[in-house]
Amino acid sequence: MYVPDRYRPRHRGEVLDLVRGNPLALLTVNGDDEPFATHLPMIPDETTLAAGVGDTGLENTTFLGHMDRNNPHWAALANGTKALAVFHGPHGYVSPTVYGTSPASPTWNFTAVHLHGTLEPLDGPDHTLRIVRETVRIFERDLGTGWDMTDSLRYFEALAPGVGAFRLHVSAAEGMFKLSQEKSAAIRERVTCSFAASGHGRRQQLADLMG
Repeated sequence: MYVPDRYRPRHRGEVLDLVRGNPLALLTVNGDDEPFATHLPMIPDETTLAAGVGDTGLENTTFLGHMDRNNPHWAALANGTKALAVFHGPHGYVSPTVYGTSPASPTWNFTAVHLHGTLEPLDGPDHTLRIVRETVRIFERDLGTGWDMTDSLRYFEALAPGVGAFRLHVSAAEGMFKLSQEKSAAIRERVTCSFAASGHGRRQQLADLMG
């Protein structure tokens, strides 16, 4: 991903917040005849976050995920397969009418994180169940209502044979936060206010990031 300097994240926490708040990733790998791409939830292995390096703090960390074993993508996840996981954060269209100047051109403000790395498919239901349980735990903590999964663990066990779990060992990571940094402070304030007043959740989230 091409990231001009002005759009780089201001701090590492900003990148981790984006992937935690928007965990439905697009995982892509090159197949023999065509690329594979699957939308699936991915979480950081929290035991590896302290070892993270680079501008994003996510290089040298590990992410966890799972998918349906019937998905042809699963068969392409050999050990060491190179992969790219893309996380999309808040985004929105910016009309030139917001600027109050002319000439002007429209644009699209957006946030995204790309994780490059190698895959490690995990065999066996124990690995799968551990990652599924950890995924539920993190999502209930960060995004849910604190649901207790205890009564559903046997149900998880019944589903496990059809689920494939994997690790993504992150070798490089990029974050792009395109939030009108190229504009003057006055125009950037107009864009922020426009997003905040829009009534749309992701546009209001953009306003929060720009504030």
